Amino acid sequence: MNDPTRAQPRQWPHAKTLAFIVIGAMAAYVLYHNERFVVQPNNPAWQHYEPFKWWLLPHILAGTCTLLLAPLQFWDSLRNRFTTFHRITGAVYVASVFIAAPLGAYIQYLVESQGASRSFTVGTIVFAGLLMTTTGLGLFFALKGMIAQHRQWMTRSYAVALGFLEIRVILGVTGLDEPFVWATVEMVFWACVASSVLIGDIANQIHEYRSPRPRPVAAHPAHAPARAVAAAARA
Repeated sequence: MNDPTRAQPRQWPHAKTLAFIVIGAMAAYVLYHNERFVVQPNNPAWQHYEPFKWWLLPHILAGTCTLLLAPLQFWDSLRNRFTTFHRITGAVYVASVFIAAPLGAYIQYLVESQGASRSFTVGTIVFAGLLMTTTGLGLFFALKGMIAQHRQWMTRSYAVALGFLEIRVILGVTGLDEPFVWATVEMVFWACVASSVLIGDIANQIHEYRSPRPRPVAAHPAHAPARAVAAAARA
């Protein structure tokens, strides 16, 4: 007899849920540690952004849409129940990527006047190219109705986009941003860019591993003689 008082097996959170909890914690940390100057008009950081602040505004808006809308694309129940909403937010995500990425590269080029190296600008161009390429391929497969490939490339796209948070979290948590040294920032930047697509592929493989696999269909006994005759004919 089953004992109703027996302790039930512990239900661990879904891997996707844990991932988004970590991402949310990263975003909260970056907002406090790196971006709180936005609500502090007298913060010295404004002197750094003054030469390109009007380029920075659309970059920030588009980048915020990119980081906020992507999780909605991976919310299974929302995607399945509200298909139109999924498509609209997906279109906004794609547009945001193609605005934020090139603007980020251009802003980094302008920052060269403040001591940043040309190699950092090249790295930002590579980062922007990766983000736009993975996103563009995700859109391409969506338009072709190839949903599995669409999901895989959009996962890679979001993994690349998360580099914005990863760089700042690594620098802040390790204390490498104090004092600020361009060479140190560039080192962490390249490490995050180089590993971004790999992280996306690992997420894809975890999804495939956890997905239910169709069982092979057993052959009906009535079909065995026919297959035997066909095999004999081929022999």
